[in-house]
Amino acid sequence: MASAFRLQCHCILIFLAALKGETRYLEARGAGEDEPFLLLSADLKRALAGRQLYHRALRCIDMLSVEGQFTFTAAQPQLHCAAFLIGDPEELITLDYDFVNIDCQGGDFLKVFDGWILKGEKFPSSLDHPLPTSERYTDFCESGNIRRSFRSSQNVAMIFFRVHEPGNGFTFTIKKNANLFPCNVISQTPTGRFTMVIPHQHRNCSFSIIYPVVIKISDLILGHLNSLHLKKPSTSCAGVGDFVELLGGTGLDPSKMFPLADLCQSFHGSAQMKIGCDNTVLRMVSSGKHINRVSFEYHQLDQYELENRKENSIEEFCFPSI
Repeated sequence: MASAFRLQCHCILIFLAALKGETRYLEARGAGEDEPFLLLSADLKRALAGRQLYHRALRCIDMLSVEGQFTFTAAQPQLHCAAFLIGDPEELITLDYDFVNIDCQGGDFLKVFDGWILKGEKFPSSLDHPLPTSERYTDFCESGNIRRSFRSSQNVAMIFFRVHEPGNGFTFTIKKNANLFPCNVISQTPTGRFTMVIPHQHRNCSFSIIYPVVIKISDLILGHLNSLHLKKPSTSCAGVGDFVELLGGTGLDPSKMFPLADLCQSFHGSAQMKIGCDNTVLRMVSSGKHINRVSFEYHQLDQYELENRKENSIEEFCFPSI
């Protein structure tokens, strides 16, 4: 039975497929170069082909995954609004305010959060983000003209806003910037492959897939050969400064998810596991003493695989017996 978290996350991600003009969600990984353009609206096709700035209205609840200029104008009091921003794994998001007309003194607000929040859970978690939670918010009403630009630390960000007076609103422009060493990532798709590299940095990086998946790790270099430990009370990578762990759960925050497996040593080959959780995370912990790298691929579990759970499968942590 699908959980509320899965429904909420899939409703968020389905914007990428349903909202014309902002989707790469249905883009086939093996498709030809021009095929993704079949999924886009006529206006966006023209904007992309001519390299013109794409414009459209912003909804009270929205998802944005392409560059462009977006305008929100309140037709009535809008008190609980949010826009989810997402890019490709190798992208950072820059947001620039072009025009803002809100009443901060009257209770309006306009805030950007560095990451995503859903039902009180954050991505990246507080353990994986370089800033404390309070510093991850950029409040227009507090900074005003002092700070009219924002850049994310990963491929996702979020805007919260409230506008009481009809006719008031704001306009902003979104641009994407290359990220040479992507760290924390939410995947736009249920299928893909990725290589995470942490070059001599003391940091933790999480790759989140909001689907039940089969995940296959093909290459792992930790700087210190062939060990996959299923989590048991007496077995872990405790005390090791560099390792990869697989996490599963029903929420967004990796720090609140169940640890399923540890990989403590480098190997070349294949380690595959089925994880039937609403959210699957591959997380790399790095001491900063080495150049750590992990390559993996994943695809969504189909209905047959979900119904026929066998060895090397850890769905029981996510599908408790009723």
